[in-house]
Amino acid sequence: MPVSDYFGALICLLILLLTAFAAPKTASAGELFGFYGVTNEANSSNNSFAYQFEYREGLGENVAASASYLNEGHIPNHHRDGLAPLMIWGRGNLCDRRLSLAAGAGPYLYADTTTINGIVKDSHDVGGIFSVSATLYTQSRFLLQGRANWVYTGRSVDTVTALIGIGYQLDPPLSTGPLPTPPRQKEKTTNHELSVYVGQTIVNNPGSPKSVATGIEYRRGLLRYLDFSTAWLNEGDNELIRRNGALAQFWLVRAFFDDRLSLGSGLGAYLAIDKRNGKAFDKGGGEFASGVISMTASFRDFGFNPDISLRLTMNRIVTNYDKDTDIFLMGLGYRF
Repeated sequence: MPVSDYFGALICLLILLLTAFAAPKTASAGELFGFYGVTNEANSSNNSFAYQFEYREGLGENVAASASYLNEGHIPNHHRDGLAPLMIWGRGNLCDRRLSLAAGAGPYLYADTTTINGIVKDSHDVGGIFSVSATLYTQSRFLLQGRANWVYTGRSVDTVTALIGIGYQLDPPLSTGPLPTPPRQKEKTTNHELSVYVGQTIVNNPGSPKSVATGIEYRRGLLRYLDFSTAWLNEGDNELIRRNGALAQFWLVRAFFDDRLSLGSGLGAYLAIDKRNGKAFDKGGGEFASGVISMTASFRDFGFNPDISLRLTMNRIVTNYDKDTDIFLMGLGYRF
């Protein structure tokens, strides 16, 4: 796996480890998974690595919903990843509910970096993802899952990914197997929070140019499961970009472990200035507006000040001039 792709996998692993470490005796519902495996291009022998991060929640004994991020690796001339923001699953629970077999489907929002005649292009589109999984429920809250995903795009390559993963039940189940439905959250996930970040920017181009990223964010809970944030982001300076600007995002969020852990996914706008104006910028550059898609996890109350939190965030900046970036941030927040 290229060095630049380790950051997404490490964030998934760190969230899983901190989740297990932070878990008290009571919590909220849901299942969190991290996967690793292989990608195979349909109708060819091309293959690469794959990793995936998923949150799954029951809607009933035989129905579940999930949101996930999938990185399909680097098959020849296609560096593709994407979000499956909502998949609906049908499932059957067998062997005294220790084995759950499921099939799911949903939309797939992907970004595909290609190079054609020496020109790098970041393509964004919507496809479909269809999955099957088998989950083994152990004596503890740790889970084992094998799964396969078929990604159909129509405008890019179609792929099949096969993965094996470890999961964790965020709620101690009432009996063996998946929790049918989650308990209702009583309070807002967030009140007010101010965070400062440092991390790394990776440009989605061959060679994956990198730079140090910094940021500051104000976040406020609007509803029980809805946050709004504004932020200033500096993506740093590398050979392709020198970019900074303002972010505004809405977030779907949920709290776990008596508010010690919160998970969220965000969507919003990025108004930025890119000061690079060399030959690599035959179009774009200067001031521009783009979209941003994000995932975040916040951990707090480690035995000292309960208002201090550790927050991990991954931002995908979606540009219109083929300079998409992934920004991995770690920061300290203060809730008030």
